Amino acid sequence: MASKRKVGSKCRTFWVAALFLASISAIITIAVIQDKWRVQKFEYGIVIDSGSSRSSIYLYKWPGEKQNETGVVSEVKNCRVAGNGISEMKKDPEKDKASWKGFDACMKNITREIPAEKHNNTPIFLGATAGMRLLHEMDRNRSDEILLSLKEYLMSLPFNFQNASILTGQEEGLYGWVTVNYLMGNFVEKNLWNAFVRPEGVQTVGSMDLGGASTQLAFVVDGEMQGEDYLPVRLYGYDYNVYTHSYLCYGKNEAEKQILDRIIKASKGATNIQNPCYPEGYTGAINASAIYDSPCTKKPDNYDPNMTFFFTGVPDTEKCRELVRTLFDFKKCPTEDCSFNGVQQPPVKGDFMAYAGFFFTSRALLLNKSSEMEQFNSSCRDFCHTHWSVLKVTRPWISERYLKTYCYSAYYIFTLLAEGYKFDPDTWKHISFEKEVKNTNVGWSLGYMLSMSNMIPSEAGEILPMSSSLFTGLIFLFSALIIITLVFLCIMLVRTCY
Repeated sequence: MASKRKVGSKCRTFWVAALFLASISAIITIAVIQDKWRVQKFEYGIVIDSGSSRSSIYLYKWPGEKQNETGVVSEVKNCRVAGNGISEMKKDPEKDKASWKGFDACMKNITREIPAEKHNNTPIFLGATAGMRLLHEMDRNRSDEILLSLKEYLMSLPFNFQNASILTGQEEGLYGWVTVNYLMGNFVEKNLWNAFVRPEGVQTVGSMDLGGASTQLAFVVDGEMQGEDYLPVRLYGYDYNVYTHSYLCYGKNEAEKQILDRIIKASKGATNIQNPCYPEGYTGAINASAIYDSPCTKKPDNYDPNMTFFFTGVPDTEKCRELVRTLFDFKKCPTEDCSFNGVQQPPVKGDFMAYAGFFFTSRALLLNKSSEMEQFNSSCRDFCHTHWSVLKVTRPWISERYLKTYCYSAYYIFTLLAEGYKFDPDTWKHISFEKEVKNTNVGWSLGYMLSMSNMIPSEAGEILPMSSSLFTGLIFLFSALIIITLVFLCIMLVRTCY
């Protein structure tokens, strides 16, 4: 009998221990399933960046659950639209067909990335920048017709059309600043508990954008400085006071037109012209309309849009530098806190990210993301005095169309940053020339989507594999089993010992 009691006692102990361990395993399994098998629900948004030379379409997504009223946005896909910028529309029907074909191709690619059930709720925005700002000054009727055509096209798509408009220069600068700091993690980050929080002790980064028709500068200022160039912005529950100014006609392409205009007028009617900002060995022709069909240049008295100018590269860095300096009015500033053309600007401080045309010019000079001020200056001289044949071999990734422009644009950037924005050898070290951060293109469109996501309602952020009531009930059930088995184990232990 004693032997049977011992066997029975061991069996009961085994089954109680097994039930105890099974209950613990069940709780762990339920918790893992509820955490790992949850389906994250995303909201989607489309932003079309219509610049002076091309349009690009960006698709963004963010979790339905926002952080301090702002979506945590990431780039899903981007697509460059084939054809010219939209400011060239309504001039040549054949080119317009090519542009619309490019839009259709990109939109098909973008559409495939969005779940079908999300199409109707996906907002789509179009922002036109400096190219359309210039066209609006020259020909308001044509710019209005272009925007109307684009609105009609976007409204025909299976998305929630929001807006198609021309951004102001300030908006473009501000949204670029938002993009830079968001990608750098200066607004929000995840802590050890996987929650989004504001980084401790992180300073924001200034933003410098160089497009085809304009350039923008933006950075945070201390205190409550006010004026037309100071914009308040609220992101992730925090307020910032951002200085931002945009210089129309000071984009890379429009500045080049002004340089060519000065060279042409100095040639006094000649059509074969020596260009001190082109490399030795380069020869090329430019149509007059490509230079003077812009409000940034003044047409000569004998202007003929069909006239062709033939340029030969005769590099002279001093002449090129002086030509570039004529684009800026440094005498119009009434105070020291001024950049050029009479524009007031607080002193630059902290880190800056320079992107778009800044990055491409720095890369053409074979410089890293950061450089010394004198290193950049000497690289300008080296590039300008490198023979055209050598440039083509050593920089095969740059098309000849752009390669010939980097002597002038290198000095343009150096003059803009050093004499315009007042960067000195110490502050220059804090400039980083970048194209993208964390595999995301740097530009105004992401910042725009972040700002717009403040106004976009969202659904529940995720779908759980078990309802809250079922999850709670199962956890309660197996917790109760664990308690019961522990009580039985304690009773059995007491009986065994006493």
